Amino acid sequence: MKKQTKAIRIQTAKSLNREHSVPLYLTSSFAFDSAEQGKALFDETEEGNIYSRFSNPNVSEFVEKVCMLENAEDGIATGTGMAAVFASMAGLLKSGDHIVACRALFGSAHQIITQILSKWGITHTYVDATATEADWEAAMQPNTKMVYLETPSNPGLELVDLEMLVRLKAKYGFILNVDNCFATPILQNPIDYGADLSVHSATKYMDGQGRVLGGIVVGRADLIQPIRFFARHTGPSLSPFNAWVLSKSLETLDLRMERHCRNALQLAEALESHPDVERVLYPFLPSHPQYDLAKKQMSAGGAIVTIELEGGFERVKAFYDALTIPTLSSNLGDSRTIVTNPNTTTHAKLKPDEKAALGITPGLIRISVGLEDIEDLIEDFAQAATKSAEVLKEKVA
Repeated sequence: MKKQTKAIRIQTAKSLNREHSVPLYLTSSFAFDSAEQGKALFDETEEGNIYSRFSNPNVSEFVEKVCMLENAEDGIATGTGMAAVFASMAGLLKSGDHIVACRALFGSAHQIITQILSKWGITHTYVDATATEADWEAAMQPNTKMVYLETPSNPGLELVDLEMLVRLKAKYGFILNVDNCFATPILQNPIDYGADLSVHSATKYMDGQGRVLGGIVVGRADLIQPIRFFARHTGPSLSPFNAWVLSKSLETLDLRMERHCRNALQLAEALESHPDVERVLYPFLPSHPQYDLAKKQMSAGGAIVTIELEGGFERVKAFYDALTIPTLSSNLGDSRTIVTNPNTTTHAKLKPDEKAALGITPGLIRISVGLEDIEDLIEDFAQAATKSAEVLKEKVA
């Protein structure tokens, strides 16, 4: 069966009630048929559920589907995307280890690397997403244990060449850990390129409607085992209800991403030709600096469009006031179009030099393109760009 069929048909075994749709397993624990079974479950000589902090049928079904979509051996789900990012690092790194990371990271991932892992004696080196293979190799140290990156990155939509890093992995033996949230398993499979782990905030496109939080790490079974040990004993568990929602949402992920990407490309093309938009970034625009790499690694450009408006935060405020359709929120991956100003929201805690290195300017706007009619979206963004430019000119005058 093809992946889309499996995403719909994989489900927990039916109960005696013969239900068509998988029920919710809202239970904290599971009963043993006997003392012997309890012992066997804890000895791990028998597989089965013990406690929902460890495993749950709804969570297991969600994990199985994502492993299938990502071509991964094993996986573990967590309560949030950042819990998945943290577990993928904390479960594998120890004091004295070194991590090489792409500089273009989500703000919280940056804080984990610089503020939390550093307290444990784990050092780091940042490398630009667009750096050459020689630059990445120069960052390697004898104690480099992991390379962590986002591709495409948040919010600058920079890409990292996965084939290049896999070549370096063969030479230096590090763990290649890829945040695949923006691309989703539908558009890109890092494990197929040779990555060891693929991490997602399931809160985003896997849910797709802004309802629940969740995260997941999938990859090599021997690496998932220590991550599972870490999560089992520190408790960043995914709730059964959220897992149930996410598993059902995966049934339509393929269809939704097709519409997301089509809308995003058309909006990016329209805004690129707009006289009051200074710059547009989208991986599948020929003007994107890494267009060729995007076409090579991804089957479509994704649902995020980043634009730059002249006039800083004052222009952003006027632009927001003129919009009529999008939601103003720091989230993304929703069926509804969302806009955010990373400089004052998702990356607000970064220092000015860190923002500058990532290209996060006061006039930068990240657009999470939704599933609305594209003609409505183009019309709304175009008029907001024009009106906000006029408002700024009046203020200056």
